[in-house]
Parts: sequence; C-alpha cells; structure tokens
Amino acid sequence: MGIWWFSVLIFVGYVMVWIMMPTNTFFLHWLPHIHAETDSIYFGKQGTFILVYTFPILLIATLASLYFHLEQKRSNRHNTKKREGLLGLASWKRPLLVNGPLGIIYMTELSFIIMFVLLLIWSLCSYLLDMFGSVALEAANQRVQVWEAKLECSALALGLVGNICLALLFFPVSRGSSILRFIGLTSEGSIKYHIWLGHIAMALFTAHGLGYIIFWDKTHQISEILKWNKVGISNVAGAVALLAGLIMWAATLPYIRRKAFELFFYTHYLYIVFVVFFVLHVGFSSACIVLPGFYLFMIDRYLRFLQSQQKIRLLSARVLPCEAVELNFSKNLGLCYAPTSIIFINVPSISKLQWHPFTVTSCSNTDSDTLSIVIKSSGTWSHSLYQKLSSSSPISHLDVSIEGPYGPASTFYSRHEMLVLVSGGSGITPFISIIRSLLFKAKSEEGKIPKVLLICAFKKSIDLTMIDLILPVSATAFDISSLQLQIEAYVTREKQPDMNDRKFIQTLWFKSNALDEPVSAVLGQNSWLYLGIIISSSFILFLLLIAILTKYYIYPIDHNSDLIYPYFSRSSLSMLFMCVSIAIVATTAFLWNKKQNKDLEQIKNIYTSNPSASPGSGYQNADKELGNLPLQSLVQTAKVHYGERPDIKKILSGCVASNIGVLVSGPRKMRHEVASICTSCSTDDLHFESISFSW
Repeated sequence: MGIWWFSVLIFVGYVMVWIMMPTNTFFLHWLPHIHAETDSIYFGKQGTFILVYTFPILLIATLASLYFHLEQKRSNRHNTKKREGLLGLASWKRPLLVNGPLGIIYMTELSFIIMFVLLLIWSLCSYLLDMFGSVALEAANQRVQVWEAKLECSALALGLVGNICLALLFFPVSRGSSILRFIGLTSEGSIKYHIWLGHIAMALFTAHGLGYIIFWDKTHQISEILKWNKVGISNVAGAVALLAGLIMWAATLPYIRRKAFELFFYTHYLYIVFVVFFVLHVGFSSACIVLPGFYLFMIDRYLRFLQSQQKIRLLSARVLPCEAVELNFSKNLGLCYAPTSIIFINVPSISKLQWHPFTVTSCSNTDSDTLSIVIKSSGTWSHSLYQKLSSSSPISHLDVSIEGPYGPASTFYSRHEMLVLVSGGSGITPFISIIRSLLFKAKSEEGKIPKVLLICAFKKSIDLTMIDLILPVSATAFDISSLQLQIEAYVTREKQPDMNDRKFIQTLWFKSNALDEPVSAVLGQNSWLYLGIIISSSFILFLLLIAILTKYYIYPIDHNSDLIYPYFSRSSLSMLFMCVSIAIVATTAFLWNKKQNKDLEQIKNIYTSNPSASPGSGYQNADKELGNLPLQSLVQTAKVHYGERPDIKKILSGCVASNIGVLVSGPRKMRHEVASICTSCSTDDLHFESISFSW
C-alpha cells in the first residue's frame, strides 16, 4: 500500500512540473537552481532534464511493476481480489456522452479531457503572455515587424504545447505497461486516447511548422528551412519529422483506415522516422521532456519482438459452418490471464507481416493447459485462414506466432447480482471467456454467482453455431447447470431456420513439432518483477554509458557550455545507447526466464503423448451432424427469435436485480444504443461496460 501511495505522490509532483513549466517562476527560478545542483561532468545540462522529466515516470513504472508483483503473490496466497487501479471505481465509469464525435465518453474520461484541454490552453496562454511581453524588443533586434515577431513566438509556443501531447502519445500503445494497469486501463481500451492525442499533436505541430514557414517567407528567410545547425535547433530535421507525421496523419483518415488498412498499418511505422528526427530537431536534452513514454514503449515493443520469434504449438482447430474457426493452442500451466484478454497472432503462410488481435475465449482456470481464440471470416486475412483450415486436403501443421495475452488486471463481473451480455455477430467471443470463468467460480467458490442473460444477435441461423463455442472441445468437464445461464438468440435476416443448411463441425488435430512452444508470458510467471528490473536496470545502464561518454569525450570539448559539441552527434549517440541498454537488459531477462521455465517440457510431453493429437488423426467428428455433437444441449437451451432484433430497452426493464452489469460487444451502433439506454434510465442499478477494439 505504501508503494501505491508513494507512486501517486510522485505522479502529482510530475503533473505540477507540467503545470508550472510555462511560467517565469519555473524558467527563471526553479530550472536555474536545479541546473546549478545537477550539472556535472558526467551528464552535462541534459542531466537536469533527465532528472525532472524522465526519472519520475520511469520510477513510477518500476514501482508499479513491483507493486503488481507483490499483489500477485499476495492474491495467490490468500485468494484476495486485486486492486482495479485509480480509475476502477464503477461510479466513475457511467457513460455521460454517447452520440458525440468521440463516441461513448464516461464521467472519468470527460473529467480528464476537460483537465487536459485546460492544461493545453493554460500552457499556450502562458507561453504567449511571456513571449509577447518582450516582442517589441525582439522585433527590433531581428529587424522585422511586430506582427511577424508575434507570429514566430506563436509558432514556437504551439510547438512547445504540442510536446505535452507527444509526452503522452506512446503510453496508450504500450500493451504490457505497468502504468496503464496502475491507473486501471488496458491497452485495447486506451487506443482511443492514442488516437485523440495523435490528432491534437499533429494539429499543433502542423500549425507550428506552417507558422515558421510563413514567418520565413515574409522575412525573406525561406532558406532557413534547409539549415541543419551544429548546435541548437535543426530546422531540416524538424521538417523531416513533420513530413513523416503528416503522412501518418493522412493515413488515419476513416476511408483509408477502412478500405486500405494495410496502408494505414505500415505507414504508422514512420513513427520511427518521426521520433528520431524530432530528437535531432530539438536535441536530446530537450527531447527528455517527452522521453519517458517512448522509453517504456520501446521496452514493450522489444519484448513483443522477442516473444513473436517463437513458434507456438497449435493443437487443434474447430471449423464451424458459419465460416468461423476456433484455434486451440498449448499453454504453459503457469500462465494466468483474465477474461476478455486478447492476443495478437501471425500466420507466416498467409502473411509474414500482418498481426491481428483476437479475444481469448478460454479461461485460464478451467482450461489449464490450452488457450483458445475464435476467428470469424470477415476479411482477406481471416478468409484465407478459414480456407486453409476447411479445405478438402487438411493440413497437418500450421506455424503460428503470438504476442500476449494482454488483458485487465481483474474482473468486476462477480460483484454484480446479474449480468446482461449483449453481443452482435462475432462480438460474442469476449463473453465466452466470461461465462467459462463464471462456470469455474460457480463450481469452486462459495458465495453468490451472478445470473447471466446472454443476448446474441446474428445475421443468419447458421451463425448460431457460435454459441457452441461457449463450451470447449472437452465439454464433458463442464456442468452448465451450475450457472444460471439464459440465452436469447436473434436471427435478424431469416424468418425461419434454414433446414437445408445443416453442415458439419470439423475438428482438425495438428502434428507436434519439436521446435514449437506453449503459449507463455514473455517474462514468465514473475513477469511484473522482471519488467521492473528491465526498466530500472536498462535506465541505469543507459545513464552509465551517457556518463562515460560525457566525462571522457564531450566534457573535455565543451565543458558543459552546450554550445560547442554538435547536437547531432550527442543525440545520435544518446539514442544508440538507449537502444543498446534496452536490448541488452531485455534480452538477458527474456533468455534467463526461458531457461528457468520448468513447465515447458511438461506441456510438450503431455501433448506429444496424447493419442488424440497423433499426426494421422486428421479430421475428427467430421462425419457427425451438429445435432449429434455433445454441445447439442447448450444450443437447444437457447431461445431463438427469427426475423427480429433484440429490444434491449424492454429486456433491461424486465430484469429484476438491484445490481445489473450490462456488457456490450459488437457493432458501434449497438454499443451506442445500449449505452444510451443505460444512460437514460433513472435508476442506478445498470452498470454499463463496452468491450470494443479500435485497432
């Protein structure tokens, strides 16, 4: 608990620095004093920026990792519930705005949006007020008109305010971030913040660049755009960074994102060009202001790269007649994850570059040695996978790589008296893991388990087979009667069941491969502890390399004047040392954990000796109709409505419970409709939660 409050205290101090940064108090009094205390032959002037802007966030990330490691150990020993983070209060997550341009906005989100906008306005006004105070003198010194000097000041202020957005931009896309979990967020739920910050940052940086271009044009200095100064700001580097950012920004247009997703995805790798040339533009010392988020993102991205190099043991695939497939992977016994977690998968035989996120449908408690996902054929990549698995010539092995799983720290589902799960199409997949988790709790725990009402809408009756995936292949281990589960299914485009479309469910078993490994956390069971070690150790190594470089090479040249040694060389070496430090420490931790993974051979031996997974088994149950499968009882218990859509408002009004959790997963229109209903209700019994992925 002390770690938690200490981290909060550091964060409050860090926020205060950002609030005070645009003021003369900070620049004329605080910063010179800090410089006097921290400038040394080891770090130079950049030591101040590292101490003020970079160190606090990396310390919070390290402390948060340690906190979650201790919480994990404590919960394993005492079976206690995990803290849900700063934003985990249900009363804060009531939707306030539903149909606005930003989608569904909760009370907490709106509060932080207002505070963030006020910070941007405050910073811009403070910078302009201070700069305009001496604008007449500056205009006289530069021999330009006053309005031209004000234009230059405004362009500079816009760039400084844009740094605030850039400082936060990479936090939401760090999937395994301890900071995101510390404040109760998940990576998939935070993507929208990355989108918002990206739009604001690019708008500010574009205005910053245009302001300078207009100023140089009006003062006949347009050649300034091509200058790369030895020390100080490098204009051409800024132009390259802005150009890379504009290309990325253009690729995020809704039409391009929907119609040419690969163009959008690959264009986003220009973030490397953007960041590198941004650092070269402002110098590494000033870049330390926005460094923490990118530093943590680099650690996360490199760990994902290490994990993605492993080939995963694929056990079987269930091919459904609705053009959906369930992939079942071998899983490390020590891997635990919460319901609604996601993994990213790559199938090299389809595309070596494409990675796609899917919800994990299995439960780590009930499926101790397998991990499952469901993929609905709805695009080029998923259709190719379905065709490969459903072909008349079954494949015996499929190479698959994964990243993840990633998910929430804990679940709130059990605290409700009743759960209403509303899904559309393949949106049912997150609810499969929730239902399996509740089934496990109903059998293993004492206490009240919430009643579950599953409302699922499909286009065609053949899609009803998605309901069968609620129970795994080994369905005999489940007793569905232990959970009060009611299923209401709606077939919207058919008036009656299609009796001529009775196809088979096929199960394909794959050969084992000695090089394949089970799904496991990238850093093992003690992943949070290892993550904290990586963050702290890599940063210490980075500081050590910088100190050696500065003392024995840079300081003898410039003596901390910051006006002699080239910014390009200093920035390039600093970025190189940062990458080398992260690569060395993260690789060491990854290989050490891999060596210590004692469950690996056990999992391999279990499935290598499994006769049902023998190489020659091929398709199993291929000659059985759906009605003859063990899951028949679950399908028949569902009440199917043909030719109509669910009346959510009527259904919710008919639910009798004092605490109802309403979860929705499906198309945007469905999510907004359910959110509107929950918001308009005068009662506080409905607690809304949207499960959506905006990749």
